[in-house]
Amino acid sequence: MHCWFGAEENGRQQTCRLVRTFWLLCSERGASVLHLWVRNVMAERQMAVGIVGYGHLGQYLVEQILAEGEKVGLHLAFVWNRNLERLRSSVPEELILEQLSNFPDRSADVIVEVCHPHIVKEFGEMFLAHAQFLVGSPSALSDPQLNRQLRQAAEHHRRTLYIPSGALWGGQDIQRLDHSGFLKGLSVRMSKHPSCFRLVGDLHRDWTEGEGRRVLFKGTVADLCPLAPNNVNTMAAAAIAAESLGFDGVTGELVSDTGLSDYHMVELEVTGVNGFSVTTVRRNPAQLGAVTGSATYKSFWSSLLVCRGHGGRVYLC
Repeated sequence: MHCWFGAEENGRQQTCRLVRTFWLLCSERGASVLHLWVRNVMAERQMAVGIVGYGHLGQYLVEQILAEGEKVGLHLAFVWNRNLERLRSSVPEELILEQLSNFPDRSADVIVEVCHPHIVKEFGEMFLAHAQFLVGSPSALSDPQLNRQLRQAAEHHRRTLYIPSGALWGGQDIQRLDHSGFLKGLSVRMSKHPSCFRLVGDLHRDWTEGEGRRVLFKGTVADLCPLAPNNVNTMAAAAIAAESLGFDGVTGELVSDTGLSDYHMVELEVTGVNGFSVTTVRRNPAQLGAVTGSATYKSFWSSLLVCRGHGGRVYLC
């Protein structure tokens, strides 16, 4: 190709180079060069992800990363599960982490917990010493001491403690209202078919099909989280968003309803100053017996894509 602008003057030389660059990119060879460059940039920016837990949500995330990770700049560093045999048939052997305490050897950029609050309590501070940490069981933070320890660890190591929105609708709006000083009250009601609950203590009781609607609990989210640690992560996320109210200031209500055979329902009521209020109802399609609604899987994947580091703080994503 010849440049018809003349190359004597500096300004025209620059224009000539731009035209040549444009021509190169438009050519077949240029497209190949551009594609290779993009792939190299993505490879340099890829985040190594460690998945802790291989239930339905953990399995979904592993499958997503294996299938779509290269496109979005993610790859697996490791996968851990309490029962390793569940991993053998579906996870490449080199990605299986047998001892969770050996996680630093895998150099993960972000660690995703999707199993149980006990793991958050036992390993949370250690995770933050080595990586960004996405907490799939934020109900663990209802423990004031653990909440404080994880926040301090995030600040100390300048890493982010990520809280996924999950089934919480409008979490960032609640957070903004709280930061403005206008938030006065927040209540969350979660209603599910009784087969979808994993309850402990006094909440664990028998049920019969066709019994209808029954309120299992109404009180503070702080008191509810230890009794239903796998079922109230949405409430926990809401309590974290409403920082001034916290777990002790947010009201949680848990409802068993045999009529909800196709979805979970989350109802939020937010109140503010001067009569301000917002009420939302979210219906999340779910099969009988499912702890997590189907739309929450996509929500969690979107949260993971955000985990690129937001400093030493708690971040709702």
